[in-house]
Amino acid sequence: QVQLVESGGGLVQAGGSLRLSCAASGIIYTLNDMGWYRQAPGEQRELVAVATSEGITNYADSVKGRFTVSRNNRWMTVSLQMNNLKPEDTAVYYCNAIATTSLGENRDFWGQGTQVTVSS
Repeated sequence: QVQLVESGGGLVQAGGSLRLSCAASGIIYTLNDMGWYRQAPGEQRELVAVATSEGITNYADSVKGRFTVSRNNRWMTVSLQMNNLKPEDTAVYYCNAIATTSLGENRDFWGQGTQVTVSS
């Protein structure tokens, strides 16, 4: 089983910065993609950023140039540096990971979520 633990959420003024971190633990054979999703009230969950095991990153258009996702494969962590935050970035951010377990199964895992609130 794989567990994801997030940290770094909070309240910040518009234009400020926050850094989210997520650590994976458990019995993992291969840790594949790791990334972040967010869910704002009344809106659909959306992909924010993702990083492959090879270091390739992808971002939602709304955060390009402002957010940076990075990962450390040795410690099985993924971080999201968020700069120039806007009120529309306010949401619950969820860490996501796709992992191959010791049983040979590819599964999608989620963290519990961390609240990011950006005041105008």
